[in-house]
Amino acid sequence: MGNNFKRTLGLTDATSIVAGSMIGSGIFIVTTIMMRDIGASGWLLLLWLLTGLITVFAALSYGELAGMMPGAGGQYVYIQRAYGKMASFLYGWTVFSVIQTGVIAAVAVAFAKYTAVFFPVLNNVIFEIGTFSKITYAQLISIGSIVILTILNTGGIQNGKWMQLIFTSAKLLALFALIILGLIVGLKSNTFSDNFQHMWDAKQTVIGKNNQINIIPLSGFALVGALGATIINSLFSSDAWNNVTFIAGEIKNPQKNIPRSLFFGTLIVTIIYILANLAYLALLPINGSPNAADPVGQGIMFAFDERLGSSAASVIFGNLGIFVMALLIMISTFGCNNGLILAGSRLFYAMSKDGLFFKHAGKLNKNNVPGVALWIQCIWASVLCLSGKYGDLLVYSTFASLLFYILTIAGIFVLRKKEPDTERPYKAFGYPIIPALYIILTTAICVDLLIYNSINAGIGLLIVLLGIPFYFFAQRKSVKTN
Repeated sequence: MGNNFKRTLGLTDATSIVAGSMIGSGIFIVTTIMMRDIGASGWLLLLWLLTGLITVFAALSYGELAGMMPGAGGQYVYIQRAYGKMASFLYGWTVFSVIQTGVIAAVAVAFAKYTAVFFPVLNNVIFEIGTFSKITYAQLISIGSIVILTILNTGGIQNGKWMQLIFTSAKLLALFALIILGLIVGLKSNTFSDNFQHMWDAKQTVIGKNNQINIIPLSGFALVGALGATIINSLFSSDAWNNVTFIAGEIKNPQKNIPRSLFFGTLIVTIIYILANLAYLALLPINGSPNAADPVGQGIMFAFDERLGSSAASVIFGNLGIFVMALLIMISTFGCNNGLILAGSRLFYAMSKDGLFFKHAGKLNKNNVPGVALWIQCIWASVLCLSGKYGDLLVYSTFASLLFYILTIAGIFVLRKKEPDTERPYKAFGYPIIPALYIILTTAICVDLLIYNSINAGIGLLIVLLGIPFYFFAQRKSVKTN
């Protein structure tokens, strides 16, 4: 068995993991949801810009912690250093129960969903378990994709590295092509200018019975609530950038390369996301009808099955666009899951080393990767694929992620006080203003979610707190073993 991780990943590899883990299926879907929530192009772009700023602020702040603690486990290790074992366990528990595995499941299901565009038979139900759940061929495909990526990653870091580079490069090129073509085609019409005629007139659009549309104008506290509630969609699409910190033990010169990769990766994705939304606004009208037969008639708000990317591509390529976009999302989701699967296992490895996870997850296989941790992650993510609750999991996990991002960045202030003499190869950009701004903005979003989306936010908080009894159980078991 191997004993130590090997540092074989450079800056390009690390940046590829940051960008590749962020770009999944969200950018092709969530703008439709957001537009129904707020209904105005100005507010939409402002939310995507704010999401980008929040993400880049966080990435710049994490650089200091990554430089101080360049070993495997990343955010889990940062939280433990600042607050102790219980806080880090609650983070690891939440990552395992919903954050990492839930997102892996959701991304795998999205991969299978778009594979079904080419092979519609995959949507067929194989069997039903009472009224509880339906098992489809697509769910089995989603599990199959997780298993294949797990097998590849158990073969060594080089397998995961090349998979990530190839798929991230492919989807970045495809996205840039879609954006450029979308703007060229879209700007030949009046759609773009029409969409900005009333760019700050916010409204919520609700579909009632018989597809009847109800429009609710938004202003004052109602507008603030709607903005805070719907930004969870763009934040979900921009999440998972922190995964590169989990694999710090395999990155060359991590004190410099992790902070740089965090900045470059989040900046690249932020620019792409804003440009993609501009392309959508150039190609499709904001308003439409859920009863319309074509993408232009449906508009951004009522894109068929919320597949906004497919609607936009069909304006460029005609009916062929549906298949073009399906292929792009298959590439995007497969590459995204490779990064998530590769990185997540390293966090569980670090937890095991602390006696807070399955004992064998803390061992490296002959290829110097945590093989057991990879398979445990694979099994639970596969169970979540069958649950049919992955959509809900995303809401819970994104809220929980925000809580731990706040805690981690607050840890910069804690560690500056606790360990003033510790070497810091990289210091948080704009300290203390940038980290403090992140904490204030993200806390405001969490409070807004607790008020306006209290059930989902409350469940996310409950999942975190459920880890407390598991922590004491793990501690007691660890003491008995020792």
